[in-house]
Amino acid sequence: MSLPATMKAVVIKEPYTLVLEERPFPKLRAPTDAIIKVSTAGICGSDLHIYRGHQPGPYDYIIGHEAVGTIVQTGDAVTKWKVGDRVIVPFSTSCGKCYYCAKGYTSRCADGELFGSLKADGMQAEYARVSHADGCLFAAPADIPEKIMVLMADIVPTGYYVASNAKRLADEDRTDQLDKAGKKGGVAVVIGCGPVGLCAISSAVTMFDKVFATDIAEHRLEAAARHGAIALPADKVKAAILEATEGRGADAALEVVGHPSAIDTAVDLVRPYGVISSCGVHTHDVTVPGPSLYGKNLRFQYGRCSVQTFIPPAIEILRNNKDLFEHFIENEITFDEVIGSYKLFEKNKIGKTVIVLDGKK
Repeated sequence: MSLPATMKAVVIKEPYTLVLEERPFPKLRAPTDAIIKVSTAGICGSDLHIYRGHQPGPYDYIIGHEAVGTIVQTGDAVTKWKVGDRVIVPFSTSCGKCYYCAKGYTSRCADGELFGSLKADGMQAEYARVSHADGCLFAAPADIPEKIMVLMADIVPTGYYVASNAKRLADEDRTDQLDKAGKKGGVAVVIGCGPVGLCAISSAVTMFDKVFATDIAEHRLEAAARHGAIALPADKVKAAILEATEGRGADAALEVVGHPSAIDTAVDLVRPYGVISSCGVHTHDVTVPGPSLYGKNLRFQYGRCSVQTFIPPAIEILRNNKDLFEHFIENEITFDEVIGSYKLFEKNKIGKTVIVLDGKK
């Protein structure tokens, strides 16, 4: 296969400044690497942390971490994949062999990298290098449309992860119902109804009897209701949860925003011995009042999704809700529309957006 010397890529130069550049074609750096021709890439809420400068530079790297594509080159040590295979590229790499990967904690791989960072150029480009291809990539199922399959690179597994962590922890204290552990039950609330929040809702409704959702941007609540939540504005959700739980509060709060105020809301809405499961990208310190922690005996699960571990169950959420997720993608754009779309996405004027790399929408 003849490969080009250069490629188009979306590069962040400084906060709020993206450019469409010609960059060198990525090279294999190790025998475990693969090169992917990106066919569809996503713009994610996590990209906004970089775009807004919440994660300090230096910059001048290719942004983006969600992609579906086709393998065009492999290193000599790659055994699971061959040229022509269509794959999902998770947002972080994992070797599949270290202490953390062996436990399924792939987000903390000892040699892992985050795409769209100074260490690893991102996916908003025509081609991308993927390290540890055997431990990282997943085959893209043929029965799921590509424009929604790109959601498997990050936000659907992340939504499943935050919901399943909440359910696992909520079940642990049900000493009078141990036989029900792992079965559907309890009340959850999802805080944040953006793209990740909607994925969390679709997962949570398979685990909890009742799922509430709230967001300070009330226009998002309609989508949350379509995904199965009882969606209410911030000034009404607490009363509804208390009414549904005999005054106790939610068994679990799923925090997907990545802002201290969302943690404060979670603390307020859960019952004593409640659970807060957080996947929001927190770029600043979080302070939670000690009396609230002590007074409610709260339990927390924080951090980045081990996406490789959660892709298999998350695929079933996507597969069982294809029609719903077809409407999830609000915008399909070309490279020439990326910079303007970031400006709109950052201002919360558009929803989930994917870049179609072949220019055909």
